[in-house]
Amino acid sequence: MKWWKRTGRRMMLPLTTIVGLGFGAFVAIAIGLVLGLSVSANFSNTFSLLNDKTILSTQALETQLRTHFASVENAVVGLKPYFDDGTIGFEDPERTLEDLSIALKSNSDITTLLVIDAQGRRLGIYRATSGKLWRIESDAPPPGMDVQEIPQMAPDSPPTWGALVRHDVGVFANVSVPLVHDGQFIGTLTAASSMEDLTHIVSAQDEGVDNTVFILADDGQVVMHSDSELLQTGGNIKDNLPSSWKTLGDPVLAAMDEEEPLEEFKKAAELGVDVSFVEASGEEYVLMKAKVEGFSDRPWTIGQYFLSTTVSREVRRLAGSMFVGLGALIVSVLIAFWLGRRVARPLRNLAVQSRRVGTLSLNEVEPLPRSRVAEIDQVAIAFNSMVEGLKAMNTYVPRTLFIKLMRLGGKDAAEAREAELTILFTDIVGFTALSEHLSAEETARLLNDHFAILVEAVEAEGGTVDKFLGDGMLAFWGAPDERPDHAQAAVKTARRIAAALHEANQQAKAEGRPEMSLRIGIHTGPAVVGNVGALDRWNYTVVGDTVNAAERLQTLGKEADGDPEVTILASANTVARLPGEGHLRPVGKHHLRGRRELMEVFWLEPFPDNKPRITPDDVPVSAAE
Repeated sequence: MKWWKRTGRRMMLPLTTIVGLGFGAFVAIAIGLVLGLSVSANFSNTFSLLNDKTILSTQALETQLRTHFASVENAVVGLKPYFDDGTIGFEDPERTLEDLSIALKSNSDITTLLVIDAQGRRLGIYRATSGKLWRIESDAPPPGMDVQEIPQMAPDSPPTWGALVRHDVGVFANVSVPLVHDGQFIGTLTAASSMEDLTHIVSAQDEGVDNTVFILADDGQVVMHSDSELLQTGGNIKDNLPSSWKTLGDPVLAAMDEEEPLEEFKKAAELGVDVSFVEASGEEYVLMKAKVEGFSDRPWTIGQYFLSTTVSREVRRLAGSMFVGLGALIVSVLIAFWLGRRVARPLRNLAVQSRRVGTLSLNEVEPLPRSRVAEIDQVAIAFNSMVEGLKAMNTYVPRTLFIKLMRLGGKDAAEAREAELTILFTDIVGFTALSEHLSAEETARLLNDHFAILVEAVEAEGGTVDKFLGDGMLAFWGAPDERPDHAQAAVKTARRIAAALHEANQQAKAEGRPEMSLRIGIHTGPAVVGNVGALDRWNYTVVGDTVNAAERLQTLGKEADGDPEVTILASANTVARLPGEGHLRPVGKHHLRGRRELMEVFWLEPFPDNKPRITPDDVPVSAAE
């Protein structure tokens, strides 16, 4: 049989040949793309997550340490002027000790406060581990302060951190400032902080049994260790602290001089975090370290290590899987060419349905019919299963978000980054009381109908539904596609929701079903948006203080006067981005839970087209200056 035949001047190929070649090419491209994307995604995702985890965890530990020691340093800086102007001094020791006691009680990060005058006299307060305060009025050095260890100070010296001091009751970091009266050096004020006070910081960074956090000081002395009572490799080193990392008894730290740097962590390396593989006790560990200055006369090393079983083995298998995939690709193309000649009839239908899958029009995809030919039947089964899987996935991943990410570049668009967003939070008023008289099916139906209203409003204004939280919803604007009017879009969405909810309530009232009231909080500010998760468990989501603030604004709506159908509260940050907005009213500055500063809050009219449903004299939320 000829593969082609001539008709006049045109050369035509039989359908089976066209299908065979086309199907073979299709399979080659499809499997090649899947293989390439799979290998690339595995490499990229693995190391991207590890880079981000390394950077974030190291920076988090450093930030907490700096916050702790900044509190200690600020204490002596704040007390210095009172000694310099003579308000506190050795002339009235009793008052000096009382003032130092007050300062120590007000700062839980400080263990000892001590002032030494030019003649070597000492006055100070020491807080024992039991919490009891002891006065220091003798020449004996208090815990954490040996005169030889306190740095030499000049009258113009800045706050200076001294070497770590070891004492029978622990290890102490100390910072000193010079005391100068009438231009003359009169002594030194020193604050010491016990390293035991860092236990909660180090423990908080430890993520579980496969993770260990440590701090090295004084050129390799381990002063803090989150697994001091039970190492990952077995054993107890609590009684050995502080000690050199070589002799401490931790096999992982002892193997640091044989570590193998990982070049894939360039992003972390650029930020001063070294990442490497370490083998100890028959296991592999990922070790990350960073130098930190400012808490002693020598730099510290903060770091952590975790069991790399779930990472390193996958990385090493990727190269092998790539070659296996290439072999499978070649075999698949050959088989596809042969099978393609036999699947000419269902191929057209497959192409049509595939195009619908490519545009995520999953509801329009028709199942492929079963076939008596085993191979074609398997294709039909696999295709139908894939569609069902995509439909199931689409239940949890919003279609609009999926399309946006595909349009903007997939991986790059989903990479975690900081961006200015507008966050919208909703919550049903009194849902618990509303649902306690409903069956499970009625409750689910009520929520589903309500969420349908919310999702339709969000997507109509180009927003992204992040998640549903109980009876509430979190949505945001400004990512993955950037838009300057994200605040306006969020406010329009809130009013769309209000209008739709009002219509739904009217219908519910007519049918004798329960009506609902809603609170909405809107806040604009910086947030981290993108893929957050680990390994194969990812969420495209938003995190940060801006998200928390939006939720707090929604909660603040509880203080609204009366029983409004919809309460919309927005922050000043959001209102500042609403040019020409006249349907709003300031309700004062409020202290939101979890935030130090007051936030200026505005009430937005939910139904601006129908005039305010609350009279102008009403104040929806009580102001709290």
